[in-house]
Amino acid sequence: MSSHTNMWFYISLVFLFTYNVMGSVPIDTTLGFVSQPLNQSNFDIQKPYNLPVDQRYNFFREVHKLWVFKTDKPHSRKSKTNPRTEIRIRGYDYSSGVWQFEAYGYVPSDTSGVCIMQIFGSKPPKASTTMLTVYNSSLYYYRNQVILSDLYNKWFRLNVIHDVEDNNVKVYIDGILKHEGRVRVGPHIHHYFKCGVYSQKEGSFYMESRWKDIRIFRLHD
Repeated sequence: MSSHTNMWFYISLVFLFTYNVMGSVPIDTTLGFVSQPLNQSNFDIQKPYNLPVDQRYNFFREVHKLWVFKTDKPHSRKSKTNPRTEIRIRGYDYSSGVWQFEAYGYVPSDTSGVCIMQIFGSKPPKASTTMLTVYNSSLYYYRNQVILSDLYNKWFRLNVIHDVEDNNVKVYIDGILKHEGRVRVGPHIHHYFKCGVYSQKEGSFYMESRWKDIRIFRLHD
């Protein structure tokens, strides 16, 4: 093998290594995890308190559709939070272990200034460990980092892994790692997963997201 060939061989190896480390190759994030049984009873719909569920949520052909208006009421009379229509996953609250949320999400155009997925539970005064928000066609980790650009009008697979003891969260889009970082929480805090629409600052008048194939996993002991 010539020196020129050797050089390009090693360059190719370095490129391949960098490509994998940077999270550009899709992986199966569920390896080693155990799928937890879910049915419609695990999906608690939080919606404006003065409206029936069917005015802000429907489930048709295996797709959960959730929407809210910026002028809607909060989810309870006592709440001072912004309007929301969210699926709160019941039956799998956790305060230890490694847990994973998986679902296919869809956000139509003109939906902006909204949280579409969160891990609830954090050290006060914060309420969440993770929030994924949509602003102007991009998906963000909170508002700090772009997770996915050109988001609108297409299905994407979302996997969020929370390692409680390590205070670590990983976010994957279509099997590709898009965010990893430590979260600031204290011990014995109860967490659970939510998805839907929860109005944030500079929210659009109408907000909507759709979800299908929602699954919850726990890392095998």
